[in-house]
Amino acid sequence: MSSVANRPDASRARIWAEATRLLCVRLDNMGDVLMTTPALRALKHATLNGARPSEPGSLTLLASSSGAAVARHIPEIDAVLTYQAPWMKASPAHEAALDRRFVRKLAAARFDGAVIFTCYSQSALPAALLCTLAGIPLRLAHCRENPYALLTDWIPECEPESGIRHEVQRQIDLVASIGARIGDTHLSFRIDPRDRAAVQAKMQSLDGIGEPIPLAQTRSYAIVHPGATASSRRYAPDRFACAARAVAIDLGLPVLVTGDATERPLVEQIVASAGTGVVSLAGALSLGELAALIEGAALLISNNTGPVHLAAALGTPVVDLYALTNPQHTPWQVAHRVLNRDVPCRNCRKSVCPHGTGACLDVAPEEVVTAARMLAHPAAVRPHRNPLQV
Repeated sequence: MSSVANRPDASRARIWAEATRLLCVRLDNMGDVLMTTPALRALKHATLNGARPSEPGSLTLLASSSGAAVARHIPEIDAVLTYQAPWMKASPAHEAALDRRFVRKLAAARFDGAVIFTCYSQSALPAALLCTLAGIPLRLAHCRENPYALLTDWIPECEPESGIRHEVQRQIDLVASIGARIGDTHLSFRIDPRDRAAVQAKMQSLDGIGEPIPLAQTRSYAIVHPGATASSRRYAPDRFACAARAVAIDLGLPVLVTGDATERPLVEQIVASAGTGVVSLAGALSLGELAALIEGAALLISNNTGPVHLAAALGTPVVDLYALTNPQHTPWQVAHRVLNRDVPCRNCRKSVCPHGTGACLDVAPEEVVTAARMLAHPAAVRPHRNPLQV
């Protein structure tokens, strides 16, 4: 797939290089923000090289509450603004006066430019209008239709008609169109040492796993994360339980099942069915603590959701039960196995399976265990047997 981002306009690149206060707009979820971090790094390195190191807010993230939660762990981000944009699917309805106040808040910040990051199924135009009304003079995005004065710089949208890039590559190409390039394209996530210490303390008191699990890079446990915001992306709980039980028995790895407080019933259902060696941490971890837990794990077994991208940023192997709702969010630059079933309705972009079957996730637990065995640290793997048939 060719990209106009490979041919940056030199004059536009010079104009953008003078911008020292950038607003980076990413209004969807935590994983989407993580997949944008290589592009943020390119902007920080190339476009903001004239900024004084002590200048506050040189690169500001505008994000949803979900996306903003990860911002403090991303070293490229200097400040964060939270906005529940009314054109985004997960945002609740609110009075228009809130939007007018937010425009005034953006205007007061006096940003030099805004880079609007979207996946190909989203429109950049509402965010472009927001930034235009706030008086931000430079505005860059992918756009399917001619934005006229709403964008000063735009890349014509060619996905999915001309092929689909990985979401990380899409955003790297966007900023490359204004001359912002960087060789290091790994995802960014910085763990606070206090989060590591907090997780270690919590793991000392876990019941049902035998001896306490040491955290520091031992790869002596596995994680199962069974939740996802969209029901179309959730692997069946009974199959998660079967796979977790087999990982605990066959690979000799205690299995920690994670989720937020709202997912506690799901996690407890899986833990109760899986039995010995599988324990719940649902609702027990902050985002930073979850990252510290993932950092020390032998592998993560998960649906296509935010923790997959945390694992990619932290170098932890992933077994990704990847529903075929869209193709561009697979694990980036980390050892992984993607499991699904090809279906005629692939790339449906639906949050709820339109057929009610979830056929693209009709993956046997044995396949999950085989993938886990391939990725787990060799020292942790016992001689092979199949407990699923016991």
